[in-house]
Amino acid sequence: MTTDTVAKPETPGYLAHKDDHLKRLRRIEGQVRGLQRMIEGDEYCIDVLTQVSAVVSALRSLGVQLLDEHVRHCVLEAASGSEARAEEMVTEATGSIARLLRS
Repeated sequence: MTTDTVAKPETPGYLAHKDDHLKRLRRIEGQVRGLQRMIEGDEYCIDVLTQVSAVVSALRSLGVQLLDEHVRHCVLEAASGSEARAEEMVTEATGSIARLLRS
């Protein structure tokens, strides 16, 4: 089942930490700009790759946090409703986990 067919909750699970997530994304954005400067400045390949790894790690960490909030908010909310709705949300969450693991 795709996320297009799953009814979305009225409020996102990350709402309580939205400002923290935005700060984190701005930090990641700065890291990516730093990577651009490194390439423009012909920095050593391994140094660039080290920074790429740091950006990927930061994004993965954010993804795990968002997934945790989704499960604690959206999936738990759905579980208190109908069994079919809960099943949809669990399927959606496991799909998200699979995508995170592939990244």
